[in-house]
Amino acid sequence: MKLLVVEDEPNLLSIIRKGLSEKNNEVSVALDGTTALEMIQNHNFDVIILDIMLPDINGIEICRRLRASKNFVPILLLTALGTTENIVTGLNAGADDYLAKPFKFSELEARISALARRSSQDHKPNDKIQIDDLEIDSRSKTVKRNGEIIQLTAKEFKLLYYLAKNTEIILSREKILDNVWDINFDMNTNVVDVYINYLRNKIDKPFQNKLIHTIKGLGYVIKPQS
Repeated sequence: MKLLVVEDEPNLLSIIRKGLSEKNNEVSVALDGTTALEMIQNHNFDVIILDIMLPDINGIEICRRLRASKNFVPILLLTALGTTENIVTGLNAGADDYLAKPFKFSELEARISALARRSSQDHKPNDKIQIDDLEIDSRSKTVKRNGEIIQLTAKEFKLLYYLAKNTEIILSREKILDNVWDINFDMNTNVVDVYINYLRNKIDKPFQNKLIHTIKGLGYVIKPQS
């Protein structure tokens, strides 16, 4: 894989670069956000490993800028801030996953592989899903309801797409965490509920027919209005 590591701690950066390079990855590095954005503009990366705390442009802002420019390269945030609020902020800015410091290299490697695998699965051509008046196009990353374009963040889109691929199937929070966030999250986190609420506000609230349903004690399901 072609990887970009953005980290301002030289020792940690050296360890990550060495470890990933030994796994036959092509690893580029940047010590600050400005350099990272320039490199991303000029090169295509399979995954970006991005520290939140950088000396100039922080990782959250980099995520926002990339997603605003329709760049959907998978992003793994490195953070010393492990609270649900900070996690949601990063994911809502467009990151695909996070890893709290300190971490084991084996876990970093597993998360990178999962993001790359998920990205390749999400880019199958001509993959469109329609549920009632909701239209989802995974190739262009566009969502419409009743012909109206709905703007979603990268993580909101992944969640909606996963629900839609499993139309009328009840999905537990654990299953959603495993498939949308790719990694074994702390099962006590309420991140799934937070993102379901985000989707409802955009997908359901403005429309009469509700598509996203809570099945008490079991999880969530998306299905046409009966």
